[in-house]
Formats: sequence, C-alpha cells, structure tokens
Amino acid sequence: MNNFKKIGLTALAGSLVATSAFAGELTATGAASISVANITGTNDQSTGKNFSMANHVVFSGSGELDNGLTVSTSFELDNGDEAGNGPFDSHSVTIASDSLGTLVFSGHGGSSAASAMDTTAAGDIWNNTLGITGIPAGAAAGNDSLFYTLPSLMDGVAVTASLSPGEDTANQHSRTSYGISFTGIEGLTINYATGDSGVKGSKVTSDVISASYAMGAFSVGYSMFEDDSTNKPEITGLQLGYTVSDDLSVTYGQETITKTGGTVDQEVEHLGVSYTTGGMTLTADTYEAKNGGFTSGAKTERWALGASFAF
Repeated sequence: MNNFKKIGLTALAGSLVATSAFAGELTATGAASISVANITGTNDQSTGKNFSMANHVVFSGSGELDNGLTVSTSFELDNGDEAGNGPFDSHSVTIASDSLGTLVFSGHGGSSAASAMDTTAAGDIWNNTLGITGIPAGAAAGNDSLFYTLPSLMDGVAVTASLSPGEDTANQHSRTSYGISFTGIEGLTINYATGDSGVKGSKVTSDVISASYAMGAFSVGYSMFEDDSTNKPEITGLQLGYTVSDDLSVTYGQETITKTGGTVDQEVEHLGVSYTTGGMTLTADTYEAKNGGFTSGAKTERWALGASFAF
C-alpha cells in the first residue's frame, strides 16, 4: 500500500521508550474492498448472493534511537475486526537492531512463530462456510504476546521464537513456538515450525512444514499442518501458480483434511484469477468442497468476485 500522508515527529521516542528525543516518521496506509459471493450445496449457509465490504487504516511510526535501536509502532483501525471490537484492532511495538535481532510486542493481533507459518500452501481455502470441520489447532498467539526474530545466523536462514500468555486465570498456561525458514536458494522457500496451545493438562502441540519454489512465471507450493490432539487432524495443501503478466495471475489450490478414525477425507479445490492495475486488484474465485464435516457425499460450491483498493 502506498503512503498517503507522512508527518515528521520530534517526540515519538517519548511515547515509546524513555530516551533522548529523536527524529521519526508517522505514516498512514489503508485498504478497502467490495465483494459478492454465493454458496450452494449440501452445507449451504447462504440465502443467495451475499455482498460485503471491508476497510482498515494502519498508522505506523518509526525512528532510530541514539543507541542504534530502531523503534516502531503500529495501530490499526478496523470497524470489521474479527472480535467485533471495532474500530480498534491490531497494535504492536517493535524494537530492532542488526546485532540484537527483532522483538515485537503485540497488544492485540499478534502471531506466534508457528501460526505465522501455518497457512496452507493453498491459502487456507478450507473456509468454514464450505462446511469444513476438524481443522488442526494452530499454536496460540493472542494478545500481549512476544515474537522474536534472531539476528542473521547465516545468509538465507531466519529463526523465530514466540511466547504467548494464558488467557484465563484458572488455566494460566504460557504457550511457546519456534520456527525456522530457509531462503538460501533463489526461488526456494522452506519453513518448519512447532508450537503449543490449549490449557493446563490439555496441551496440544502442532507442527507445520511447507516448501515453495518459483521459476520464471511458474510457482508450486506444498504444505502439511497437523496437531497431536485426540483425532490427530492433518491438512495437506498444494498450490500451482502461473503469472501471465505483471498484472495478471492464475492459481490452483487443493487441500485435504484427514483425521484418525475418519471414514472419508474432506477435500477442497480452488481456482482463482487476479488482475492488478495501479492500486486496484480484481479477483474471481471458485471453490468446491467434498465430504464436508467428514460426511460422505456432501458437496458445497462457492464463487466470489472482489475488488480491493490500496492507498
């Protein structure tokens, strides 16, 4: 997104950390989208075509301290946030340096080292509106969480760790996650992460591994995401992409969701086209889900058109 306003700040440090004043910068970026979708089939949760919109504005401030640390903060206004607590949404403070690494404290909307990687290669097309259930439990992130990226160990290797506190007093349980990413070969990305969630006495550990490779106009990705709960649910994802031009791209994705003791596997397929011009992106997508809810023969279809704008 392009910055539409920049304001020089001379007292940003006073609002972040106690140190001498330094020159900083405040930026504001935003996005808005309009979409229409329709769902039909066994798990039909639509009463016809559904129109919707989304919008948000993010304020970000940053500056360098006298000791060489870079401090930045981000605050999002989003009337349609997931928790229904709009207009205030994700906000965080980041402290970074080349020698010490990067530490992010998220008051809201933070991710864990594992949840930052557990989106499937196909892009989580298993969307619940398609009747899909039994998704593996992702590693906890939540509010007031810490995310740390170690300084560079070697070219192409990034190591992350996170800590998330328990969310209720009766079952206070700190959750930790660890991740590693390799990008040392041109076009290739390999990720692995592990982390835990749940309450005391019922901890669930999840693991994710993914790989993607891009060569010229073509790209391919594969992922596997699972946890060790009772049914040991697992998602495998595959995506193929083709960039027709700088503006136009086509993707195909597939996900399979399995569980121990299940008689059938849930399957989701997606075909999407995206066209970008300036700050506008137009999308057209179709989805098909089979055996939703692990019910043999269930079938749900969805199509969607969207227009999004960045500023």
